[in-house]
Amino acid sequence: MSEELIVAADGPVLRVTFNRPGQHNALTWAMWDGLYDACERADASAEVKVLVLSGAGGRAFVAGTDISQFSSFSDGSDGVAYERKVQRIIDRLERVKVPTVAVIQGYCVGGGLVVAAACDLRLAVPGARFGAPIARTLGNCLSMNTYSLLVHHLGPARTLDMLLRARMYTAEEAHAAGFVAELCTAEELPARQAEVEERLLGHAPLSMWAAKEAVRRLRVAGLPDGDDIVSTVFGSADFHAAVPAFLAKQPVTWQGH
Repeated sequence: MSEELIVAADGPVLRVTFNRPGQHNALTWAMWDGLYDACERADASAEVKVLVLSGAGGRAFVAGTDISQFSSFSDGSDGVAYERKVQRIIDRLERVKVPTVAVIQGYCVGGGLVVAAACDLRLAVPGARFGAPIARTLGNCLSMNTYSLLVHHLGPARTLDMLLRARMYTAEEAHAAGFVAELCTAEELPARQAEVEERLLGHAPLSMWAAKEAVRRLRVAGLPDGDDIVSTVFGSADFHAAVPAFLAKQPVTWQGH
């Protein structure tokens, strides 16, 4: 795999590091694919007991998908294809048989928020920030699966507050909402992370898998189709004006179509 995504075994822990610190670890298509492959590797090895995801550089976990890749989108079908690709990978991450842990420093935004939400546990430092401020940046939307994940973790009121106001939640707010399981200083983080990993390694694998899988099935049991929503928004004039404006650091005048 490219050095933009580092996947390395550390005894019974498989560590995945998003490694584009100069770009706040924004995900390229290859990094998305590499995450899927890492999940496959975790389930294929009897030696792997825990999967841990983190971002390099300390300024971000993942700051979304690399926006430059949206420049090639021509209509709503491209948005549908993109969200289906992301959903396939997020679904694979949710289905990993061993416990998954996201270790979050800095920005956890957009696609990064989705990746973190698909993990079983989240550890964060006080400087971490969580959100999907697309209502003021790209004017795009999320997939139905992603909306479901956010409502599952945050509830409908917090999800709408985050998305409609394009709010970035602090680590303290995310912890109070139950999204973040462990909140500690950057200095404490390595020791707390090691404690969490050690505890998970000492527990019954099938009991943990059963809990993970039962919660996942409960979440997706009534998941409706949302391709029409995605196609409408990604096919809009607003989105196609916002992508080049975002890359050029220019403001956008929203038209609502």
